[in-house]
Amino acid sequence: MKLPRRSFLHLAMSATAVPLTLRIAAAEAYPVRPVHWVVTSAAGGTGDIFSRLIAQRLSDRLGQPFIIDNRPGAGVNIGTEAVIRAPSDGYSLLIIHKGNVTSAMLFGNLSFDFIRDIEPVAGISTGPLTMLVNPSVPAATVPEFIAYAKSNPAAINMATVGNGSDPHLAGELFALMTGVNLTPVTYRGGALALTDLLGGRVQMFFSNLPVTEFVKAGKLCALGVTTSARSRDLPDIPAIADFVPGYEANVWFGVGVRKNTPSEIVDKLNTEVNSALTDSKIIEGLANLNAVPMSMTPAEFSTFIAEETKKWGDVIQRANIKPE
Repeated sequence: MKLPRRSFLHLAMSATAVPLTLRIAAAEAYPVRPVHWVVTSAAGGTGDIFSRLIAQRLSDRLGQPFIIDNRPGAGVNIGTEAVIRAPSDGYSLLIIHKGNVTSAMLFGNLSFDFIRDIEPVAGISTGPLTMLVNPSVPAATVPEFIAYAKSNPAAINMATVGNGSDPHLAGELFALMTGVNLTPVTYRGGALALTDLLGGRVQMFFSNLPVTEFVKAGKLCALGVTTSARSRDLPDIPAIADFVPGYEANVWFGVGVRKNTPSEIVDKLNTEVNSALTDSKIIEGLANLNAVPMSMTPAEFSTFIAEETKKWGDVIQRANIKPE
């Protein structure tokens, strides 16, 4: 039987609308079972702490457990690949940070592409590193440090927590922009790096650990913070950018899902994460680790990640950073 054109178009439009209606209904019901939040580091790290803060809020708000799943190893790659191999249904979330955008540049043989395979959902936090030196270094300001390092090109051993880590990249960017020589010394964690800085076995460290007590006690000298604004914990310490125009090296975290997750679920998660970032308990929890909320739409977070990828890819190339 041949249908009139109007009837045919009506049926075609109805058929097209059915999948959209089902997707919207699924997003409204989401989640209907537990959600796994993959963290690419061991329990107790900054990303793990921030993930647990937000996951608990989402559990309370959405009525299903958001379960933290720690999958450290191979930098961030084991945990990232686990989310990429999961279905695109919003039930596997990934904590995202700078290590994700730099990993592809450091490891050329990955079986996945972070930018291609992960959909940014929402930012969580941003914060500074603190440029610390041992008191044996004769410098109380960033300009004095630059002058000393240039006059003593073999004198500064810089603690890092791995090639391509936040402390390492912050130091390499500083070296590139100022022309000083810094010799990286790798540690398995920030606490070990800080211990050797206190003992004078290394001279410098860009730290994201709370260091206020050491600075106030005179055990370490804080020369600057890596964000464009001053830190709440060390309000008297200037931004490095005050002396090195354009310098900035934020520590940031966000959350993503596998690409092709329905946009309605991405938007729902974004709304809930941004709502969580207005909660006074979460704001305080971030502040305890010297961070502030970073509320963004999915599109804004995607743009931010693209900018970070370009910026740090250039640093990795110019500094000739290789994987360990």
